[in-house]
Amino acid sequence: MANRRAVVTGASSGIGAATVRALRNQGWDVVGIARREDRLASLVAETGASAIACDLTDPAAVQAMLLEVEASGPVHALVQVAGGARGTDRVEDASTDDWQWMFDANVLAAQRLVAGLLPLLRRAASADGHADTVFVTSTAAQTAYAGGGGYNAAKAAEGMLVRVLRQELNGEPIRVVEVAPGMVHTEEFTLNRLGGDSVAAEAVYAGVEAPLVADDVADVIAYALGTPGHVNLDLITMRPVAQSAQHLLARGPLRVRSDE
Repeated sequence: MANRRAVVTGASSGIGAATVRALRNQGWDVVGIARREDRLASLVAETGASAIACDLTDPAAVQAMLLEVEASGPVHALVQVAGGARGTDRVEDASTDDWQWMFDANVLAAQRLVAGLLPLLRRAASADGHADTVFVTSTAAQTAYAGGGGYNAAKAAEGMLVRVLRQELNGEPIRVVEVAPGMVHTEEFTLNRLGGDSVAAEAVYAGVEAPLVADDVADVIAYALGTPGHVNLDLITMRPVAQSAQHLLARGPLRVRSDE
């Protein structure tokens, strides 16, 4: 994997930071992208990655970041993790500002990154055989649930962007992978969604045996990038065993059903 370089967004925490670590452990050069410079500095010191602070909802900041990435080396992979959810209100009660942020962070940011990095990915694919894009969406893109309207809509839109991109790149050696996790217990996702209410955030995971963690998703991303260049993992849906479906979550120990 020497000489292959990935841009990983959302790198300041959670799945993004775990992905930087996983790819560095496999020998990738990595550029971590996130808003918080202090967290990026810690990740750089820990992993040897490089980093650029950037708010992906700010078009001017994205343009400056893209120029810096291009000037610093080739790009063989884009791993788009950045995004998030705000609120659990009913559609009729929801904040349009929250919905606007979710579309900016999950959909428009992805489009800006694709538009800006495709020329670099094509250049790398021409030189080295193939390039990769990986998008972390959510099972919320697949199944609606009450209180999830804005996030359902934003992630479904991002999922459609991924499927359209795969068709538009048909004939080019650029893979387009979607990873759609279910319940993942990270330090910030649910906390941010619930406005910083740590008690409510922890209650979401209460009693669930072994929810996914960021490293689980990062391992799947690294696996997808490590498969032979002619293999495209179109859609990987992953959940903890305790979550059989978006709406079906076991709380309490997982036990084999008795035949008695």
